[in-house]
Amino acid sequence: MTSGGDAAGMNPAIKAAVDHARQLGMNPYVVYDGLEGLIDGKIKEATRELTNDMIYRGGTLLRSSRSKRFFDYEFRKQAYEHLKERNIDKLIIMGGDGSFRALNDFFNDFEVPFAGIPATIDNDIAGTDYCLGVDTAQNVILDCIDSVRDTARSHHRAFVIETMGRDCGYLAMTTALCSAADICIVPEIPYDLESIYKRLQPVINEEGSCIIAVVAEGTRVAQYLTRWLTERAGMDTRLTVLGHVQRGGSPSAYDRMLSTVFGVHAAQLIAAENYGQAVAMVGNTVSHNPLSEVAGKTKFVPADAQAVRAARSMGISLGD
Repeated sequence: MTSGGDAAGMNPAIKAAVDHARQLGMNPYVVYDGLEGLIDGKIKEATRELTNDMIYRGGTLLRSSRSKRFFDYEFRKQAYEHLKERNIDKLIIMGGDGSFRALNDFFNDFEVPFAGIPATIDNDIAGTDYCLGVDTAQNVILDCIDSVRDTARSHHRAFVIETMGRDCGYLAMTTALCSAADICIVPEIPYDLESIYKRLQPVINEEGSCIIAVVAEGTRVAQYLTRWLTERAGMDTRLTVLGHVQRGGSPSAYDRMLSTVFGVHAAQLIAAENYGQAVAMVGNTVSHNPLSEVAGKTKFVPADAQAVRAARSMGISLGD
């Protein structure tokens, strides 16, 4: 099942988990509409035809939801009864921290074991370097920045690009680095606009130049920065909020590859009765962490991260 926000890579992971579970002698099912579908019994046997064309599709063909009802014990019990009717005794869930915690509550109530696959473009789940969907989202953002830069140069303008990511600045930081942006503002690093202005003066005064500022949505400063660049820097400045376009699109090769590896690993975990684990990528190794070590913890971009150091070395203003 998939839960929470959709992410490119969910469909390849579904296919991999289903196909490998079948190889391991299990009888796989799928749940439609996430936690809400679990409550309502939207459960079907996972046939080969169902997963045949999943690997190149974006989003989640199983659909997703966020469920307030699942916080109520009576609705969790209703979901459990639907599983019992079909003799389903294990679950794999793809989503973020909230999805993992929801199934952990479900396990505490009814002892239905599960494994989790981290899937969120925010890349903010603790214990893993990478979550499914991030690479595809980065490529979508970069395409947008590259296109905007053409217009910015044509009119000597500044553009503020707001990325998603909630309170984690990973998407903004990495795409600012890859696009050689002039400014990057993320929640993890304090910023000083006057220091930024002093560093940008050569760019502002250069004929035919432009300014690209990449801002994480969690900073909530995109509109203010747009006004500030117009008034302080004297440049015609436009704001582009990318929004949910970042979550869509056919998964990249990297997301397809890692999704497949994650899906296989999750199926192996539940086949080995190694329950309550969240699949993880640490370095170049796929592993897993006990949910107790990652639940309720948000991963942030550390101030000494490699991407931060590289951005500073390229002259990108990170709050200074």
